[in-house]
Amino acid sequence: MCGAVRFTAKSLSGFGVCHCEQCRRWAGSALFAVTVPAADMEIEGAEAIRAYRSSDWASRAFCGTCGSVLWYRYDKGVDDAGDYELTIGLLDDADGLTLEREIFSDQKPDCWALTGDHPRMTRAETLARYGAQVDGA
Repeated sequence: MCGAVRFTAKSLSGFGVCHCEQCRRWAGSALFAVTVPAADMEIEGAEAIRAYRSSDWASRAFCGTCGSVLWYRYDKGVDDAGDYELTIGLLDDADGLTLEREIFSDQKPDCWALTGDHPRMTRAETLARYGAQVDGA
């Protein structure tokens, strides 16, 4: 919103929605995001980025100036050079995206539903996909 953090995403893929409690509290709703490989992300204003380590495998970033939600980022080794899950509200043009998946679908509130024939993964399925312990996450 404020422009302190700017980015260029050279490629977008994997449009998905996360219904986990953390994403809903962080984003104010389900998290609608696209995947951007780390090598395809250019960031300006990195000094304004603040991050919160929200799990054993990822962090959540926001603008330290205005508080806008930026991205969810997966770890990859000790250098944290993982892929970004970039919120689609930050895109200049989100037209043409096709929903590919919903994760933590069993944690979705009953007050909304997304239509379409795409995979819907439960909490256990999602955590297993990322190699997390189901009981400890």
